[in-house]
Amino acid sequence: MTRFARLDRLPPYVFATVNQIKMDARRAGQDIIDMGMGNPDLATPDHIVAKLVEAAQKPHNHRYSASMGITRLRGAICNWYRRRFNVELDPDSEAIVTIGVKEGMSHLVLVTIRPGDVVFTPNPTYPIHPYSAIIAGGDVRGIPVGPEHNFFDNLVAATRQTWPRPKLLIISYPHNPTTEVVDLAFFDKIVAYAKENDIMVIHDFAYADLTFDGYQAPSFLQAKGAKDVGVEFFSVSKSYNMPGWRVGFCVGNPEVIFALKRIKSYLDYGVFQPIQIASIIALEGDQACVQQVRDTYQERRDALIGGLGRVGWEVPSPKGTMFVWARIPEKYRSMGSVEFSKFLIREAQVAVSPGLGFGEYGDEYVRFALIENKMRVNQAIRGIRKIM
Repeated sequence: MTRFARLDRLPPYVFATVNQIKMDARRAGQDIIDMGMGNPDLATPDHIVAKLVEAAQKPHNHRYSASMGITRLRGAICNWYRRRFNVELDPDSEAIVTIGVKEGMSHLVLVTIRPGDVVFTPNPTYPIHPYSAIIAGGDVRGIPVGPEHNFFDNLVAATRQTWPRPKLLIISYPHNPTTEVVDLAFFDKIVAYAKENDIMVIHDFAYADLTFDGYQAPSFLQAKGAKDVGVEFFSVSKSYNMPGWRVGFCVGNPEVIFALKRIKSYLDYGVFQPIQIASIIALEGDQACVQQVRDTYQERRDALIGGLGRVGWEVPSPKGTMFVWARIPEKYRSMGSVEFSKFLIREAQVAVSPGLGFGEYGDEYVRFALIENKMRVNQAIRGIRKIM
């Protein structure tokens, strides 16, 4: 068989085994409460869908679009940053539309590092953060993050111990899967660290709007000098329930934006134009839908955290994301996250994501995605009670 060198560097997909057990159970007639993949279950707001339908009925919108995104959409994301964070961006040189964050980040890392360059990512973290660098030939070093770790101190220590020097740091707050959140002072430290060590920063801001209990997530670009050292990704997937639409943005440092713009010009023709037009309405239209999304996830979070506590599984209540990061109960911890996830499906009829799938430092945890309604969450709690 032909060997593919880039694929050989990718590890086995940890989630595949758990997904197969879930599918087998469903084929056998079991009602599995699926809280595994972070795939939003809510509908895209009506006014956004209506604009898509209207734009799709116009033949001139069926032509190739621009890989960097249409002018009005780039303007809309810059206006969104101005309103939300008082951050000024040039829509022509400091903003680009991507086909979701995964595509944008993958191509950006591909064009900005060389084989052998050292890339720092949190561990555990969303898989595309390290795998984008692995696919590009980089040498990934995981920096421990989570409730028992001080990420910044670990980052500084790793930098002192690493040779060759790191070229790129990828971070994401609110953080998936650990749900860790930070304040603006943290980003100020990251900017100072990046300047001191000549490191480029990519911040994945996917959960900008999914925050609770009065917490508001800062943008990396609010930190003084952030545009000197890096960029930020945002998407409409979570805030506006548009995950399948595949619209994201990269904003910040103009040299980095130019690099992404140039490689994308070789690789794609951009997002279907009616989707881009509808995304303008998402960013510039009635924002009440964002609060409704936030309220829904908070209700599910409270139901899950409260229910787990009642059956003896104490888990901290997250201030951000659409997830709950739960340390495996002590009596099952030695199983590891993959075996425990299989056990939950078999004995509790609940599917979660094993923490190992996000990195080795996640193996004592599982991640619940808040993608089931409150009634189904309560049903999941009844199943978990049986094993507790």
